[in-house]
Amino acid sequence: MQDLAGRRALVTGGARGIGRAVAELFVERGATVMLADADAEEAAGTAAALGDAARSVACDVTVGEQVAGAVATTVEELGGLDVLVNNAGIEIVQPLLDMREEDFRRLTSVNLTGVWLGMKHALPALAESRGTIVNLASVAGMNGCPLLGAYCASKAGVIQLTRTAAVELRDAGIRVNAVCPGFVDTAMVDRAAVAIEAALGASFPELVAAKQGRLGTAAEVAETVAYLASDRAGWTTGAHYVLDGGLSASLL
Repeated sequence: MQDLAGRRALVTGGARGIGRAVAELFVERGATVMLADADAEEAAGTAAALGDAARSVACDVTVGEQVAGAVATTVEELGGLDVLVNNAGIEIVQPLLDMREEDFRRLTSVNLTGVWLGMKHALPALAESRGTIVNLASVAGMNGCPLLGAYCASKAGVIQLTRTAAVELRDAGIRVNAVCPGFVDTAMVDRAAVAIEAALGASFPELVAAKQGRLGTAAEVAETVAYLASDRAGWTTGAHYVLDGGLSASLL
């Protein structure tokens, strides 16, 4: 399948986890990809592993000038921009009102403001190509979750940014959608699992098995991102796709 042939994509948080899986699948399906990440060395290593169709750029998504620079680098090196994947994100596992103000601000700056900055600075290039945006949200943005309150709030914000941007950008020919995974087998979830087990005194694997059957994979999330980036989703905008093994479908 080469349904992304010729597409030029910018993936934030692209050095590892879901971002890397997205980049790998995009390259496999014919796209060229710019990996933007705060860890410039790891991003460069990932790009090298993906071959000539991948490049990298250092980018802290909380800093508008760096986001604008990443977009400019993408346009310059790839010849334009067709797809923006706002994937960069962090987690802090802690009771909501026990969080320090600086931690709350940092989390929302990365997870929410970073998405807004990506869309804002990519708009001119995407308007030229009539491109598409895929934002990584979470099922946590659809429900409350003890210990993940700030994360839930940030991802709920991503869903609402996605909806509003989809309506505002429709006449420009730009589609905007979000993907909402449950627990996925990534380093982020590994870190969160330790804190969740310590706080709840419960086995994280047993919790996952009971609630969503198994951990999802980054490759499964990447498949949905690739679909939304392709012409197969040509009439899909303002949507948020849930990938959670039934986690959000059940009350028990």
